[in-house]
Amino acid sequence: MPSPPFTLDDLIYLMQRLRDPVDGCPWDQKQTYATIVPSTIEEAYEVADAIERGDLDHLQEELGDLLFQVIFYSQFGAEEQRFDFYSVVDTLVAKLVRRHPHVFPNNDLLQRFGDQPVDEAAIKQRWEDIKQEEREAKGARGTLDDVPLNLPALTRAAKLQKRAARTGFDWKDVSGPIAKVREELAEVEEALASGDMDAVEAEVGDLLFAVTNISRTLKQDPEGSLRRANHKFERRFRFIEDNAPKPVDDMTLAEMDALWDRAKEQGL
Repeated sequence: MPSPPFTLDDLIYLMQRLRDPVDGCPWDQKQTYATIVPSTIEEAYEVADAIERGDLDHLQEELGDLLFQVIFYSQFGAEEQRFDFYSVVDTLVAKLVRRHPHVFPNNDLLQRFGDQPVDEAAIKQRWEDIKQEEREAKGARGTLDDVPLNLPALTRAAKLQKRAARTGFDWKDVSGPIAKVREELAEVEEALASGDMDAVEAEVGDLLFAVTNISRTLKQDPEGSLRRANHKFERRFRFIEDNAPKPVDDMTLAEMDALWDRAKEQGL
C-alpha cells in the first residue's frame, strides 16, 4: 500500500498555519477551547453514526475530522506553552501502559510477559483500582466525583449508576430495575392526575433514569439504544410520508397508524 502524501506532522503544521496571527484563517484565529467544544461533540457523534450505519467508506473521513479537534486543542496548548500534541500523546501512552500492568511488565511499553493465563476478573478489578487512584490524585474523593457534567444526560445517568454499583449499591439482576420502571411509571400517572406539571417532569426524569438502569444492568449502552430507536422511528415515519395517499398533515392518526403498521411488517 503506497504511503499517504501527508503525515501527522503535516497536519500539525497545517493547524499552526491556520492559527498564524499574520496570515492564518480569520475563523480559526478567533477560536478558543470553549468555542470548538460543540464541534468536538458533533464530530464524535458523526463517527458513531458512520459506524452504526455501517458506512465504513466515510469512517476514515469522520475519524480525520475528530482527530482535527485534538490537533486544534493541542495548538491552543502549544500557544500558551501548556502542552502540545506530542505531550498529549506522551501522557496518553504513559496512562495506558500504567493501566495495563498485565500487558506491560514494570510499566515498560517495550517489555512483554509472553503467553500466560489471563485472569479477566483480576484485570478488571486492577483497572478500576488504578482509575480510582488516578481520580484521587486529581482531588476526587466521593464515588460520583468527576463524572463530567456536560455528558449527554442518558450517558451520564449510566455512568452515575455504574459508579454507584461498584460500592454494592446495585440490583441483583435486571428484574430490579424492571420493577422500578413500573413503580416510576405509576408515579408519573399519579403526578399527571394531580395536575402538578413540575412533579410530572420530576417523575418522568425518574422514569428515564430507571429505564437507563435496565440498559446498564444488561451491559448495553443506553445512548446507543436510543440512537437505534431514533433511526427506526425515522425509517418508519419516512415510509408513512412516502406512501401516504395525501399530505400527511391531512391524514388522520388512524390512517398514519395503518401505514406505520405496514412499515413494521416490512421490517423497517
